[in-house]
Amino acid sequence: MDKKADIGLIGLAVMGQNLVLNMNDHGYAVAVYNRTVSKVDEFLADAAKGRDTIYGAHSIEEFVALLSRPRKLMLMVKAGEVVDQFIELVLPYLEPGDIIIDGGNSHYPDSTRRTKYLKDKGILFVGTGVSGGEEGARRGPSIMPGGNPEAWPQVKEIFQAIAAKTDGGEACCEWVGDQGAGHYVKMVHNGIEYGDMQLICEAYHVMKMGLGMSAMEMHEVFAQWNEGELDSYLIEITRDILAFKDEDGSALVEKIRDSAGQKGTGKWTGISSLELGVPVTLIGEAVYSRCLSAMKDERVLASTLLAGPARKGGSGGVATLALDGADKKGFLEDLRQALFASKIVSYAQGYMLMREAAKEMGWKLNYGGIALMWRGGCIIRSAFLGKIKEAFEKQPELQNLLLDGYFRGVMERCQGSWRRVIARAVEAGIPVPALSTALSFYDGYRCERLPANLLQAQRDYFGAHSYERLDKEQGKFFHTNWTGSGGKVSAGTYEV
Repeated sequence: MDKKADIGLIGLAVMGQNLVLNMNDHGYAVAVYNRTVSKVDEFLADAAKGRDTIYGAHSIEEFVALLSRPRKLMLMVKAGEVVDQFIELVLPYLEPGDIIIDGGNSHYPDSTRRTKYLKDKGILFVGTGVSGGEEGARRGPSIMPGGNPEAWPQVKEIFQAIAAKTDGGEACCEWVGDQGAGHYVKMVHNGIEYGDMQLICEAYHVMKMGLGMSAMEMHEVFAQWNEGELDSYLIEITRDILAFKDEDGSALVEKIRDSAGQKGTGKWTGISSLELGVPVTLIGEAVYSRCLSAMKDERVLASTLLAGPARKGGSGGVATLALDGADKKGFLEDLRQALFASKIVSYAQGYMLMREAAKEMGWKLNYGGIALMWRGGCIIRSAFLGKIKEAFEKQPELQNLLLDGYFRGVMERCQGSWRRVIARAVEAGIPVPALSTALSFYDGYRCERLPANLLQAQRDYFGAHSYERLDKEQGKFFHTNWTGSGGKVSAGTYEV
């Protein structure tokens, strides 16, 4: 009897291998191929040893021949040109109705383009975000599929079988939307991830530089925080990192160079927010913080030349907060609440961006369903995602998470702590850009009148860009001859 696989996967790096094993664990026969063909044999002889329903192929033709119809093949390769190259390699061997799945971190416009390109050839395309890293791929990731909706019934069973499950048994995978919607939601997920990580790093920095806490003391704090409303994957791994010892018994984290890398998804999120005019300030600040960290040599020089707070104590150009006992305990609680409120702003901004993108692209996104997809398996899984799901179930057209009753209550409860933490950090010279921009956004969003009226007057003064008046109907524009020597012609209306 000929071997036939339920699905095939190309790309046997760690994520690809773990997804294959995950699929096979759930009863699916899987064909595998890798451009460096020796990796196929290595995989079969090692991680997949003894699994008689994982079939290795040594050519594209052999790989496609192993797939049952309609053929389903998943690409776990580097985003960009490599995806397009493999699509062209497999196309000659496919038939109408076959399905190509891109499970890498592709940019959503590429997925939109590929959906249209392959549809014209009768091939169904799925661009799916996969989050959870190596462990998620192996034990259950969050999966965010989009593309050609005709493909969903064919891949739904496999995807939902291998996806992470909530405590209630719901799969952290559901159809997101047409064309590039799946990869767009994954992009926003990664942007929120950038914000979450930066916020946690700032809390760590305040504890370390402001309170002089050791790695083990901070480990204990994060362990406590992970038992409450901050319960999340990133808090959990931060707890573990702070307790990890190097060979000499010292904290490994303190030996790691403070220069952060990035792969581009946070930048893509920031660019999309600018294109759509959505103030995703926290994610943008998190990206810029990584850029600043990369200026390590320049920062080392600046630390010897630029003065900080004129206060005794502390090191590295910052002053200590000089707290102990009950004051220190109270400040740590303030820090916990400031972190929680800022995290909520990060998610609120991410949802604002998805809502505007859906409007622009014509997608019908299920915002509560997206929160469910993020409840397990992914990097930003947090306990309060259940509250986000509830918020959108109660009000599907909710404009902003901050307007939901639960989240309004959190902000009201936390904002005193939030303000105290930022004020103390600023006084001590400890940078907290993400915590600060989150609070600034909250204050700006709740402000009935902003100083943009003066800004509009400035624009009209130097460029005759015109303005609207509060005492006139909206949409009617005015120009003032501010100097008395200019003309009466304005430069036209403006974009908001």
